[in-house]
Amino acid sequence: MTRGGAIKDRTDDSERKCIATGEIQPKQGLIRFVMGPDGQVVPDVMGKLPGRGVYVASSRAALETAVKKKLFARGFKAQVQVPDELVQEVERQVVRRLVELISLARKSGDAVSGFERVKDWLYKEDARVLIQASDGSGRGKSKLSTPYKGKFIGCLTADELGMAFGRQTAIHAALASGGLSKRVVDEAQRLQGLREMVGGDGRTEG
Repeated sequence: MTRGGAIKDRTDDSERKCIATGEIQPKQGLIRFVMGPDGQVVPDVMGKLPGRGVYVASSRAALETAVKKKLFARGFKAQVQVPDELVQEVERQVVRRLVELISLARKSGDAVSGFERVKDWLYKEDARVLIQASDGSGRGKSKLSTPYKGKFIGCLTADELGMAFGRQTAIHAALASGGLSKRVVDEAQRLQGLREMVGGDGRTEG
């Protein structure tokens, strides 16, 4: 609120400009980067590292463009060092964050795995998000449908999804509405872009 009592417009606080595409997007769809003390570009997936940040759309193409055209130096207005595997490191960090969020949802009772449990949640309309491993059997996955007006996530491998549930692998999982579901979907959309997957996670049905 300003001194005059008017409500200050803060909409621009939730949007940032991608240095690769020039587009202004909501922050949750972008990857933030900061410059370390040694001048190295550091990905800040959680958006909490101190310092001035620059943003790149969460897509492999945008990140590769930023690296190839030396756009980080322009964004930071300084000489910077870009790690050789920056794109791969961003993907690893987003995967880790997504797995952590699903694991937290599991611990709070808002996520289940296994075909029968997921099928039961879908039948009872307890599920809001259906998650299926990208490398799972297409025939098996086709037996479960995305909840009405719910979301589908399909960008994690069976090994990655298994990690979220303390298992070696997992093919099917579901999230209840509320809780961490929106944050899981937002993070999954970032990973989908990094893995250049089309029509997978985050889609709505119904």
